[in-house]
Amino acid sequence: MDNNIRPVGIKKNIIWVIGLCIISWIINLSGAAIADRFILPMYLDTIGTILAAVVGGYMPGIIVGFVSNFIKSYADESAIYYECLSVLMAVCASWFEEKGYLKKAWGIISYTVLAALIGGGLGSVLTWFLYGFAGEGISVRYVKELYQSGVLSPFAAQFTADFLIDLLDKIINMIIVIPIYYLIPDRIRRKFLLRGWQQNPLHGKERINAGSIQNRTLSIKTKLLALITSALVVITIVSIAIGYKLYISDSVDNHMALGQGVASTVAGVVEPYRIDDYIELGYSAIGYVRTENNLYDIRSSSKDIEYIYVYRITPEGCVVVFDLDTDEVTGGNAGDIIPFDESFDPYIDTLLKGGEIEPIITDDTFGWLLTIYKPIYDENDVCQAYACVDISMDSIRSNGYSFLAKLISLFVGTFILVLAIGLWVVRYNLIYPINTMAIAATDFAYHMEDEPEDSVERIKEIQISTGDEIENLYHAFTKMTEDSVEYVNEINDKTDTIRQMQDGLIMVLADMVESRDHNTGDHVKKTAIYTGIIMNELVKEGIYTDILTEDFIADVIKSAPLHDIGKISVSDAILNKPGKLTDEEFDKMKVHTTAGSEIISRVIDMVPDSGYLDTAKELAEFHHEKWNGRGYPHGLSGEEIPLSARIMAVADVFDALVSKRSYKEGMPVEKALDIIREGIGNHFDPYVAQAFLNAEDEVRKVVYDFRKG
Repeated sequence: MDNNIRPVGIKKNIIWVIGLCIISWIINLSGAAIADRFILPMYLDTIGTILAAVVGGYMPGIIVGFVSNFIKSYADESAIYYECLSVLMAVCASWFEEKGYLKKAWGIISYTVLAALIGGGLGSVLTWFLYGFAGEGISVRYVKELYQSGVLSPFAAQFTADFLIDLLDKIINMIIVIPIYYLIPDRIRRKFLLRGWQQNPLHGKERINAGSIQNRTLSIKTKLLALITSALVVITIVSIAIGYKLYISDSVDNHMALGQGVASTVAGVVEPYRIDDYIELGYSAIGYVRTENNLYDIRSSSKDIEYIYVYRITPEGCVVVFDLDTDEVTGGNAGDIIPFDESFDPYIDTLLKGGEIEPIITDDTFGWLLTIYKPIYDENDVCQAYACVDISMDSIRSNGYSFLAKLISLFVGTFILVLAIGLWVVRYNLIYPINTMAIAATDFAYHMEDEPEDSVERIKEIQISTGDEIENLYHAFTKMTEDSVEYVNEINDKTDTIRQMQDGLIMVLADMVESRDHNTGDHVKKTAIYTGIIMNELVKEGIYTDILTEDFIADVIKSAPLHDIGKISVSDAILNKPGKLTDEEFDKMKVHTTAGSEIISRVIDMVPDSGYLDTAKELAEFHHEKWNGRGYPHGLSGEEIPLSARIMAVADVFDALVSKRSYKEGMPVEKALDIIREGIGNHFDPYVAQAFLNAEDEVRKVVYDFRKG
């Protein structure tokens, strides 16, 4: 595929995906607007998210869910905290579609319930931590009604109401999404899938294979997934921990500033020169009631101000000047002496001297309190009493949980988005290119002998263009395969040349041997042809098919000319004697079988890849063995004799009968065939001899052609 063409296809794919995302965002925002406009007990803000996920896959679904909530947050700040739920719903929808579950009724129902558990169940838990009981959302009215029924606890009431509302919402979602999903043809849906091919795109089984090659241990995908996940988890935990710590620290500082300000205000309200009268007369003292009312007004200025009181510190204890009542605690009366608590021991000396002490933070039965003591000085800079303020910091803890929930929800949504993008990049920039090369390498090795050039072309067609080390590896791999094919072709050419030279030398040697026997050399050619005729007929008749493979047939035909190679060790006088051989001469003639076997064995020892020479050795040694065991050199019988030698026995005898020799004329074919027929079961393997006779027409043609020409 041309590098200048492929990016255009990718751009078109991205345009389709962007179009899907925009349409899905519009659907989400429109649905939410309709629900708000008509005050519907549902959200209708995830229809586009689910549609993008089932049509376009993980990435478009996650992006739509994430961005939709981000856009909605401009009008409703709380929407941003629920983006993690939208992203989770997108992931689940894409998974259900990928597995084919959305094509089945039970799959649609299962996803609808799962989406409701995510949106309503997890959403309810998130809302509980963000806003507390019945604190936010369209379910508030229903939550309160369920709780007031007295059957459910606050959390159970909120969870039930949120789940049921979200279940209705997701049913409406699926009623809209599923018909659209089915109406969009597969060829159109494929255009919405976000692809990032850095190579010639893979399709169908090729893509599945390239994405799921078995590995000895963990795959790169798994390792990178673990690395990315670990990094994101660490970053998330550290960021949340730092953010939470900074929030708590900042909140404490704000409460500290509040306490200091309130204590200073209280100190300014209490007139120091009247304190003695306040202690002695209480409410009867001039200005006592007015001052106490002012203190109540100060306390009501902030819900975090828990207690306000004014004490004079004496060696006997704390003398009450003012001690405001609360709903839970009744304050002391003016003039009451409150003994020092043990926690005051480090501060008593300073307080008795009228000095200032650092704010005190305690967390006990009265709650998490910040206590501020502010000296009230008279005109002579003498400390008459202390303005004391207890600031409740329990709100920091509850608000901290809400803040933590917000952080976690934001990070979870971002975590899934970043993880999805990371996996997408890894898949198209690493997994597919590397696995495609691995498959190509296996294919190259498998087809190296029969179609090496085609394998190289298939490797070139991959067209990896990641622009990094993977692309460099691909080009090096391509160059290596080209060089390997060229090198192998050169070796094959040289091997073919050597093989042809070897075959030629063997044929020359065979001709030389035959010429010593006053033969024309046609004997070696004709016997090879006859063996082929016999074996083809056996295969046609279904006999010995377990042995008669293509390689076996080729080896027998090729090695047939060497069956009499051992005659090179027999003297010319015996070979060319015009009359019958004596017993002694015949014994010497019989040696040509074992001599031929030994000659070929020596060649085999020198040539590791002997090929057909192993068969040639069998032919040379056993072609004079007879089916009845009366042959030579070993007197083997029946199937003890190799099949190749049993075939050669028929071919050799027939050609000897019909061929002209210096000491005889050639026998008529009919008579020669009769002799072969008579030798069935005695000299010859019955099946082999009969196959030869059954192919009489072919045999006659060979005899005729050689006599003619």
